[in-house]
Amino acid sequence: MPDEIIRRLLEQVKDGEIAVSDALDVLRKMPFEDLDFAKIDHHRALRCGAPEVIFCQGKTPEQVVSIAGTIFGAGRDVLATRANDAVAAAMKIAFPDVEHNAAARTLVLQRLKKEVRGGLILIITAGTSDIPVAEEARVTAQFLGNNVECVYDCGVAGIHRLLRHYDNLSRANVLIVVAGMEGALASVVGGLVARPVIAVPTSVGYGAHFQGLAPLLSMLNSCAAGVAVVNIDNGFGAAHMASLINQTGCARSEAASAE
Repeated sequence: MPDEIIRRLLEQVKDGEIAVSDALDVLRKMPFEDLDFAKIDHHRALRCGAPEVIFCQGKTPEQVVSIAGTIFGAGRDVLATRANDAVAAAMKIAFPDVEHNAAARTLVLQRLKKEVRGGLILIITAGTSDIPVAEEARVTAQFLGNNVECVYDCGVAGIHRLLRHYDNLSRANVLIVVAGMEGALASVVGGLVARPVIAVPTSVGYGAHFQGLAPLLSMLNSCAAGVAVVNIDNGFGAAHMASLINQTGCARSEAASAE
């Protein structure tokens, strides 16, 4: 965004020629930064409540480094998902302070201190094999400024493992349930809590599991009314939705407390 546009807009607000709310509307519509191979949306957080994230799959390491540098250079933190080893290696060279979570396949470059929201996002996995998807969700939710806890390997094959954590389930603002195989855990959790449950099917299972299609359909057909479903292995999408729910809930609580 050209500096002169921002300067003129700020001068108009200062002189009373335009209301602050109208100036925000202008900023929401202002242009992106064009790198030819990518167009960086610097105002997504203003419009959508969360910044643009780099999806690395299909991009070259050089492209990811360039996009990350543009975002970071604009004074914003960077989250990159689905980063393979080549992308991670290039990012570590370009940004020595980058945090690489190999299991989650994420990269985080952070300089801003985020205020952590009070509401809890609880992430639960059915099995140990589901942890990589859950870790993508955890990294994303924490990057977006949420209080996050995880409970791993609590599937229905040993349901007592889940019930042991009932206190955690009941105090969460929103829950993310990550499960492969038949995906039954989401329905069980949905039947235990009065909170939104975001179900994430994973591509973990045997042949008739169809790379995640079986748990996806099971979760979509859940008889627990509070369960919503994201796509197969989409830990990022689940965390983004959970963050929006948590953000809205915390904002309402703060507003009620102020009255």
